[in-house]
Amino acid sequence: MVAFGNFGIQGSRITCNGFLFDAKNLQYPQVLAKQYNEDATDDSARQIAHRFADEIIFRLSGGSQGIAESKIYYVKLTGTDKEIWQMDYDGANQHPLTHLGTVSISPRISPDNSRLAFSSLGRDGFQIRMFSLVLNRMVNFSAAGGTNLSPAWSPNGKDLAYSSSRSGDPEIWISDTSGGSSRRVTSFRGPDVSPVFNPRTGSQIAWISGRTNLPQLYIMDIDGSNVQRMTDGGYATSPSWSPNGQFLTFAWDRKYGPGAPGGQDIYVMEIATKRWIQLTHDGGRCDFPRGPRTVATSSTPTRPTAKPPT
Repeated sequence: MVAFGNFGIQGSRITCNGFLFDAKNLQYPQVLAKQYNEDATDDSARQIAHRFADEIIFRLSGGSQGIAESKIYYVKLTGTDKEIWQMDYDGANQHPLTHLGTVSISPRISPDNSRLAFSSLGRDGFQIRMFSLVLNRMVNFSAAGGTNLSPAWSPNGKDLAYSSSRSGDPEIWISDTSGGSSRRVTSFRGPDVSPVFNPRTGSQIAWISGRTNLPQLYIMDIDGSNVQRMTDGGYATSPSWSPNGQFLTFAWDRKYGPGAPGGQDIYVMEIATKRWIQLTHDGGRCDFPRGPRTVATSSTPTRPTAKPPT
């Protein structure tokens, strides 16, 4: 394959043509031809290049979305404060989204990429907060008592699961996107944290529970029924689903304890069989694995179809 094109400025507009040719197909070599017309700015030029890169990936992969137009949301420490920042996938265009002057953690993008949920420290402890990427400002999310952490979006973007200690022990709660209609879905002794929805069905949640002393990986239906313990010991944290809902990746110290020779590594487990594969070995403490998401792309964060990073 050969990618090439031309680029010029006419008045205040960029005109760009991009082509992809199959070098081995002499009779019909053209695979892709795209034309772009944007405002003449450095950012527009970069976005055209990213958009064309994603067009090539889409065409050659049979429909898989590329990552060149995606955004990365992260926490940046400035002085004693932690704010939520955004950047392009290649590290360009870094800028803060929040200016709360406190500690904010765990940003999670909504499936339509229009909102960002995170946890932020306030007068009443950590609370779930919501930032609109369409309005470019904070929007309302009802405050609750206790410590509220680790928000996670349902696949349809209508619900948010998180850990809340409003009733005493940290439990898994689910609410709508404004914090209303809250319901508790776990009620066991010991902390329940780090919920994540099955991205394929939306009908299951994986989470970490300390109900048997050390944190273990569990799954359940979203109404709190059909609870299954997935790990058989050790110290498990940070679960994440595969896009097809058939696997979980998580961090696990299988031989946790004083003098134990184990370490915290990344594992993948098949849900149906509970068979697991260890991915990292003796590489220090590994944590927070994340699987990719497969949704439509867009070139700007204000369009609700922008693709999140893997």
